[in-house]
Amino acid sequence: MSLSRRGLLAAGGAVGALAATAAGTGAASAAPAAGKGNSRVRTGFDRLAADGYALLKGEKVGVVTNPTGITSDVRHIVDVMHPDERVDLIAVFGPEHGFRGTAQAGGSEGRYDDPATGLPVYDTYLKSGQPLADVFTASGVDTVVFDIQDAGARFYTYIWTLYDCMEAAALAGKRFVVLDRPNPVTGRAALGPVLDPAFGTFVGRREIAQAHGMTVTELALLFNARFLAERPVDLRIVKMSGWKRSDFFDTTGLPWVPPSPNMPTPDTALVYSGTCLFEGTNLSEGRGTTRPFELLGAEGIDHRWAAAANALDLPGVAFREAYFAPTFSKFQGKTVGGVQVQVQDREVFDPVRTGIALLVTAKQTWSGFAWRADNWIDKLTGNTRVRTMIDAGADTDEVVGAWAQDLAAFRAVRKRYLQYR
Repeated sequence: MSLSRRGLLAAGGAVGALAATAAGTGAASAAPAAGKGNSRVRTGFDRLAADGYALLKGEKVGVVTNPTGITSDVRHIVDVMHPDERVDLIAVFGPEHGFRGTAQAGGSEGRYDDPATGLPVYDTYLKSGQPLADVFTASGVDTVVFDIQDAGARFYTYIWTLYDCMEAAALAGKRFVVLDRPNPVTGRAALGPVLDPAFGTFVGRREIAQAHGMTVTELALLFNARFLAERPVDLRIVKMSGWKRSDFFDTTGLPWVPPSPNMPTPDTALVYSGTCLFEGTNLSEGRGTTRPFELLGAEGIDHRWAAAANALDLPGVAFREAYFAPTFSKFQGKTVGGVQVQVQDREVFDPVRTGIALLVTAKQTWSGFAWRADNWIDKLTGNTRVRTMIDAGADTDEVVGAWAQDLAAFRAVRKRYLQYR
């Protein structure tokens, strides 16, 4: 089905609201944002627009974005830029789920002309290296702009779209601009195992922690300096104003748009970096429910799992015995038993430790527990250790302790690229 038949609508007009920085430099002050939004935090796009798109002057521009690329008054940045004579926007590049967000997990929208603007939309999903560079070349752009809301987890694919697009832009000789948005679960700390590059896939290309604790501009700086150092892209970043590392998304005043169909709320993002590990098992991770990644379960699980998880007395979280029937994905149309993850104090909640604890207790209390046959859990965790240690009977603390040295090394590297306090 072509996108034009989906009845998509978009609003035109221009928006006020910047300051741009070259990679690693500070941002200039900006005029107050125009529009109806009351957000305390101003995104990279808001600051770019407030500066009259000066960073893009004289350039033919293409934007890598999806439905999360919005202004504080919920207009899409493509719809805002397209009629604005100060910027020459000629192309859009869609990631997984597509530019307008019509595709489910593992899908995209393909190549089409956007019915709202007439702009050509190119598909980046599962493209990298020279094939993606060829897409940028064919589009005729001089500068590629990236503006997508991340969820804060290594296996959320948009940060690897960022990485792949940076690499491809360098190959194609294009300039690359990253517009920042908040890490919705704060940027206070990196958590979890660090990926072994031998396990690199689109859910984790390079050696970062499972919950990276960074924004997309910070990741772009790290990628360019450490992983793309042999052929770095001509990188510019546009930072936010008003964002602090301790900010959860709901404190920013910014509107939330689901960055993918199974990330409906910031609460989902809060647990996702831990409970997404259940994608690597035969349990449902809650896809097909109204609480994906908060509801977990399978046929045959009963109250014993919630009881075992609660007995661990993990900080900031409790587990409710739950029964649900997914409308799609695993156990579609069947009633399953399991738990609902209830975050009670997000300041002390550790999503990755919680995810490991739930894997350990699920295996202990349900005889049907199994890893996915393709060992997808190894791709999600970035190594074989989590799977093999749990199979060998390790408890939560032993599994978490096994990545301590690698995590400390990543945290030391990460500090060099942080742009906010």
